[in-house]
Amino acid sequence: MTAKATKPETDRGYTKSDLDDVSDTPEFTADEMAKGKPFAEAFPELATRAKRVRGRQKAPTKQLISLRLDRSVIEAFKSEGPGWQRRVNEVLKAAVRGR
Repeated sequence: MTAKATKPETDRGYTKSDLDDVSDTPEFTADEMAKGKPFAEAFPELATRAKRVRGRQKAPTKQLISLRLDRSVIEAFKSEGPGWQRRVNEVLKAAVRGR
């Protein structure tokens, strides 16, 4: 059995060797900073995807269930494009209100 070589680490998980490897990287100048583009402009597709990511709800307002629907019902809602599950929910809410 061999002992693992341990590296002294800084408080952020980088070793002294890691920091020494990048220590000669010059800081950005004001001119270089002025030439920089906003993230959304430099990487529009990535920025769009990042905006759509949602975390957990603090207080969920909906309940996850399993529901069997006719294939034709699902196809009709899906044919209208994204948001079909929301539209199904709206139709069901309207039906409950109309009882």
